[in-house]
Amino acid sequence: MPRPHRHILLSVLALLVLALTPRNASAGETIRVGHFPNITHIQGLVAQHLSRTGHGWFEERLGKDVKIEWYIYNAGPSAMEALVANSIDLTYVGPSPALNVYSKSRGEEIRIIAGAATGGAALVVQPGSGLKQPTDFRGKTIATPQLGNTQDVACRAWLANGGLKITQTGGDAFIVPTPNPDQLSLFQQKKLDAVWTVEPWVSRLEQDAGGTVLLEQSKESITVLVSSVKFLTAKRDLAKKFAQAHRELTEWILAHPTEAKQMVQQELAAETQAKVSAELIARAWPRIVLTAEAAPDEYRQFVANAQRAGFIRTAPDLSRLIERLH
Repeated sequence: MPRPHRHILLSVLALLVLALTPRNASAGETIRVGHFPNITHIQGLVAQHLSRTGHGWFEERLGKDVKIEWYIYNAGPSAMEALVANSIDLTYVGPSPALNVYSKSRGEEIRIIAGAATGGAALVVQPGSGLKQPTDFRGKTIATPQLGNTQDVACRAWLANGGLKITQTGGDAFIVPTPNPDQLSLFQQKKLDAVWTVEPWVSRLEQDAGGTVLLEQSKESITVLVSSVKFLTAKRDLAKKFAQAHRELTEWILAHPTEAKQMVQQELAAETQAKVSAELIARAWPRIVLTAEAAPDEYRQFVANAQRAGFIRTAPDLSRLIERLH
């Protein structure tokens, strides 16, 4: 056989061998995960800290050839946009942005694969403001982390249910989506009458600006773990292992709060490039309850809030929202 033909034949045979050789499904895989620099994303903060320091929690449980890439977002709508655009595979996020995408895509884009945390969000008002009920906020300015995020939806629904006319651009009160780091300085300058946000910003508004907590969301889901349907379909095995590792991480944090607090403090400092005190972490920590469970009934209230706030028109069928990967 002429030499060139022999080389072609050998190349074809090599490709056939590679194609027929069994391979580990997770070999050389990269999983892209989002989270926010908030204490309500404890699992994300602890896991990224462990990845950063070479002791990756998810890496150790998903296989040595699996790489975890972490992406940081200010709030839920940005993270969900990245998920739908296939820029990330999974994200820790609030329930409202997840429901918004689920509803608009008619259940085709995302699934909640685990719970993460409840509590940790509150409405903080200026000291001595006299603000006590929704009608008191007529003409007032309230900051939320991002248009359509869980606190933004809760704020709009609370005011609307209290009798105020609230639109996405104005109404009886002014709701101003503002990145969390900017809320504090604006609140200190008295440019905001109130802020509806999450930890550690709730505690910082109290500690650094004398703010008063008017309304605390102590029992509502604040963070869930969401997967794109694309990732679930293509790499279900990895998604299942990730969800299980998330549950184990949640249990570990509950059993080792002192170590977890230190990791959260260090990771927040690294991600925000700002000093984060142990006192701030200790103050915020009791407001948050970790849980890997996701309860379907709870999401009906989130849907009602989103409808009241104008983000969802028709209540979606929630039967596919939660994907159980046990």
